Amino acid sequence: MDRAAVVTSHRTPTLPECSISTSTLAFDRHFTTTAKGLLLMAEIVFGMLVWILVGGTDYFRLSALCWVMFVAVLFWVLTVGLFVIYLTGVHHRIPQVPWTTLSLCLNCSATVLYLVTAVVDALSVNQAIRGRHNYNCWATSAFFACLTTVCYTGSTYLSYYSWKLTEEGQLSHH
Repeated sequence: MDRAAVVTSHRTPTLPECSISTSTLAFDRHFTTTAKGLLLMAEIVFGMLVWILVGGTDYFRLSALCWVMFVAVLFWVLTVGLFVIYLTGVHHRIPQVPWTTLSLCLNCSATVLYLVTAVVDALSVNQAIRGRHNYNCWATSAFFACLTTVCYTGSTYLSYYSWKLTEEGQLSHH
């Protein structure tokens, strides 16, 4: 008995057209000299110092320092990602994403959570013995958490200013 070959064709759903450029990514050297670029680099360096200093201790014994690690690592990763996006010009190639609003939300949340983190980090220093490794690392990380908070506050201001200009530009076009 011969069976008839059954041929089925699979239809793939069509995707909406997006105007995403496929050209190679360019490195924008000028970005690293702007206030936004300098603040992002400072946030990356200071934020990294926060989680490295805390991560090199017995932080897991204090739930408050687990919070510090969570906030520091989370916003470090997000900030590195945003820095790469701006540095390579991806934000110009994907106009569908509201980059100014995204930056504003990231920076506002980072400012608030880093402020809480800096306070928690500073208060946790008392849990260590003065002069010992944990004490020195936690005190230093609290200092860098404060610096990181200041940097995110500056980025929030710049993001708000950029967002406000974008919103006013869109309102004038309507």
